[in-house]
Amino acid sequence: MDKRTRAPLSLRQELGLALLPTVVVLLMLGYVEAFSRQRLLFASLASSAFLIYLDPEHPANSVRTVALAQTCAALLGFGADWLLGAGYLAAGVAMVLTIIVIITLDAMHPPAVSTSLTFAFRANPASSLSLFGLSLLLIILLVALQQASLWVLRRCRPPAASL
Repeated sequence: MDKRTRAPLSLRQELGLALLPTVVVLLMLGYVEAFSRQRLLFASLASSAFLIYLDPEHPANSVRTVALAQTCAALLGFGADWLLGAGYLAAGVAMVLTIIVIITLDAMHPPAVSTSLTFAFRANPASSLSLFGLSLLLIILLVALQQASLWVLRRCRPPAASL
């Protein structure tokens, strides 16, 4: 078995672990809808939540990787929009730059690419600061989800056999 694939859990444990990202995604949906109407941001961060559920120990789902990739993506998308105006050109530039940056920083978290698109396609220029603040809050929720998922997995695993 690949070291990066988590061991299967019982149905009860799997459902318990799935409850965490489900709650986080529902909270994200409420925050995004209440404060910004930027539904693309919800989609990106919901993907992050599912990846964390799937394998919280995978390097792509570490606290460092998720926080760095999502923050860089938001800043690059915002910068592309600011320099080029909202639209496909800004989205393309933001996406390419995000991919280059997350590879260079060894912080590869694929949903971050969608985050850069969210900021490049901003629907309401007046909401930029609030959207960025919202995304940071949601990243903090994802970090808490990752840590909670690891805690649940540690409790579900049987103790290692001593030699």
